[in-house]
Amino acid sequence: MGFIKYLLLAVFLLAGCTSVFEQDYSKKSLEELLPLAEQSDAEAQYRLGEMYRSGEDPQYNEFDEEYYSGEGVRRDDQSAVKWFRKAAEQGHAEAQVRLGGMYYYSGGVPRDYQEALKWFRKAAEQGLAQAQFSSGSMYYKGEGVPQDYQQAAKWYRRAAEQGLARAQYNLGSNYNFGEGVPKDYVLAIKWYNLSAAQGDKGAAEARDKLAKKMNTSQIQEAQRLARNFKPKKENPKK
Repeated sequence: MGFIKYLLLAVFLLAGCTSVFEQDYSKKSLEELLPLAEQSDAEAQYRLGEMYRSGEDPQYNEFDEEYYSGEGVRRDDQSAVKWFRKAAEQGHAEAQVRLGGMYYYSGGVPRDYQEALKWFRKAAEQGLAQAQFSSGSMYYKGEGVPQDYQQAAKWYRRAAEQGLARAQYNLGSNYNFGEGVPKDYVLAIKWYNLSAAQGDKGAAEARDKLAKKMNTSQIQEAQRLARNFKPKKENPKK
């Protein structure tokens, strides 16, 4: 009985270790990823898409003969789209935002803003900050949809709350100019401050320009709000 108990424990631990190793795709080569991708492994499909998009293999050695004979991974946007789509259709958030980007920038597919926003929105709804920012930008510019500042501010806010500097800058501008939200200089400075703290020079310039219109108490309140800010990370599906 004791032997069986220890045997079951060993099997359990081994299974746990296997799952951990299976999740490390960062150093897998094209040859290792391809059979996994063909078995509908969404992460492997996404990684293959990344390889074809960038033309890089993480196990590629520039001193190998293969490198000089040109037999490595070649950039191939159409293959990237193929694998991003397979992963995206399984709900892989990073693949969804990549696929949206391929449609937005006409990489391997004709430019299609509606299709781009469709995939950005899917990833954004899962909580991916970059996709939330991209969705907000498309609503702000009216790309693929009628221009809608309220929707833009909504998606910028979700990304800004996660700490994305560009979204914080844009949300600050929404409050600065009253686009999609009531004009509020205090909240504008708060978001500009947070973005500037991450190195965004445009946010720092906008903050300094706006501060000239404000009194000391307003600026102090904005600074207090920025100090108390804590990013609220969402957990998108991979």
